[in-house]
Amino acid sequence: MNNIKSINGLMKYLREKHNMHIEGSDDKRRLKNIGYYHGYKGYRYIKKPNNRIQFSKFDELVSVIEFDNKVKSLLYPQVMFIETALKSYALEIIIKEGKTENFSDIYSNLMTDYKSYNGIKYKEAYKKRLDTFNRIQNTIAIKYAADNNIVSHYLKNDESIPIWAIFEIITLGEFGNLISTLELNIRKDISKDLGLNIAFDSSGVLVQSIIFSLKDLRNAIAHNNMIFDTRFKERNINKLLIKAIEDDTKVQGILFNSITDYIILVSYILKKLDKNNKEIIKNINDYIKYTNTLEENVPRQVYDQIILTNDKQKLKDFINFVKKN
Repeated sequence: MNNIKSINGLMKYLREKHNMHIEGSDDKRRLKNIGYYHGYKGYRYIKKPNNRIQFSKFDELVSVIEFDNKVKSLLYPQVMFIETALKSYALEIIIKEGKTENFSDIYSNLMTDYKSYNGIKYKEAYKKRLDTFNRIQNTIAIKYAADNNIVSHYLKNDESIPIWAIFEIITLGEFGNLISTLELNIRKDISKDLGLNIAFDSSGVLVQSIIFSLKDLRNAIAHNNMIFDTRFKERNINKLLIKAIEDDTKVQGILFNSITDYIILVSYILKKLDKNNKEIIKNINDYIKYTNTLEENVPRQVYDQIILTNDKQKLKDFINFVKKN
């Protein structure tokens, strides 16, 4: 590929090396708009590079890209809303339990999950707490150097930064790490306040599991990376979270190996946050329309690797759950 110096060269390469039908000014313009990486390399496989998609037409590749972009546009505002809401719910419980907004006091008195362990697990939990604190302090230093208004205000007045300000500047992943270091009862209180299925949360992991599950998705969307095949997933989804969702919704077979399951996860959280049922159902129906369009425009074997056999039934069952609750 190093000898391809133009869009014409890339089009010729796709025709001769990959047997893809691509020609004319319209295809040239579309390929130029989506670029080499997003136009070819990023969408030439599903999940892993060795699982290549055998596109025969440029239109098929474009259909996958358009599906991916539509799903990202659908999910982005929802995920951002959820991130803000989760921080708000957690903040209320933390301040209530700690009777303070002072992050240093919260670190000392509430981020004490390590005390529930012994031996090597105690050491691991304590290190995780220290690492979380150090990364937050590093974020504060970076924000101060960048003249962040919130951080600068408190540091210039020699005041401790409150927990709500910390939540404003840390990433979603770091927020999840902070939650995971809180003592068990506080984590369970946040879970209960969110209306999560506490029958599956005796260990207080549901909230952080939701955060970590959304973190990978959110980062992929924010950086305009591919999400259609869930390659963004960096960790296995906690089985207790899966069981809680399945028990609540009666949707079975949630494995998070298709983007459909993330649609269900996001919709499930929105439901727990009392989002309007009509809005939730509209979002799901929009997603179904995108899958139908994809089905019409790509080969069956490609479609079946992106939208799995029981995905449509899962969406139907989830809509029934929303309507009944």
